[in-house]
Amino acid sequence: MKAESNLILGKPNLNVFSETLINMAHDNADVLVVTSDSRGSGKLVPFAEQFPDRLVEVGIAEQNLVGIAAGLASCDKIVYAVSPASFLTARALEQIKNDVCYADQPVKLIGISAGVSYGALGSTHHATHDLAVLRAINNITITIPADNFEAEQAIKAAAALDHPIYIRFGKRPMYHLHPLETQFEFAKALTIKQGDDIAIVATGETVYQAWCAAEILNQQGYATRLISMHTIKPLDKETLLKAAHECQALMTVEEHSIFGGLGEACAHIMIEAGVHIPFQAIGFPDEYMMTGSQLEIFDHYGIGGEGLAQKAVALLNS
Repeated sequence: MKAESNLILGKPNLNVFSETLINMAHDNADVLVVTSDSRGSGKLVPFAEQFPDRLVEVGIAEQNLVGIAAGLASCDKIVYAVSPASFLTARALEQIKNDVCYADQPVKLIGISAGVSYGALGSTHHATHDLAVLRAINNITITIPADNFEAEQAIKAAAALDHPIYIRFGKRPMYHLHPLETQFEFAKALTIKQGDDIAIVATGETVYQAWCAAEILNQQGYATRLISMHTIKPLDKETLLKAAHECQALMTVEEHSIFGGLGEACAHIMIEAGVHIPFQAIGFPDEYMMTGSQLEIFDHYGIGGEGLAQKAVALLNS
């Protein structure tokens, strides 16, 4: 059984990032971009054409990228540091830890083509570790927008933050998941569907896959609650525990290793709160993954809509 999507397909979140950044730059001369050879992949060519003196290109030098961004932020500039997530959070991890977080510089770290967006390029280009390593560093907000609305709101809200933030983007066009009246706030999850049989807590590009699973489950008679947990750190404990208390089972879904990401963060909170319900964290296993498109990888590991629906039924019947 497949879900029939009645959602409207929007743009890739990176396009929304670029357009939002340009609009902000017109209003505020302090908005700057630093990028490591990601002008094209980061959809920054229009920004560079309109503001050539406000884009700093460092080449393939991610450590320099973060250090320069931290220096500019210390001069009261609103700095967006843009680089593929796989390299930004590995090659430049020490600079993120020390130059940005320890020095408390409000750099906006933008990890692009995250998760398995670079699917066919293999594990060297996969970013399935970034949430784990950054969650272990003090003084950083981590957010993963699930649609164009969340992306635009996160970029705008990040500009006003006085501490570091990491925003994670993929490459695919995103379905619109939220009504116009939705209010966005970091660390406040957004409930997309209501239900009390099973709760699916998802983040980023897996939220749409979870939406498809919820449609299938609802057709099968399971009332499914779907939550977009866009902020991984700090995590919305209240919404999570409300779902855990009101639903019979709960599963998390993420485009990340099963170690150190959304699933472990939710399990930690639930255990400390004394919540005991069937629970499963869905992500990538501890292996070098297959190569293929993002959706092929999702399907292989049961992160597509049908696979998630099957896992949810099995969890409810466990």
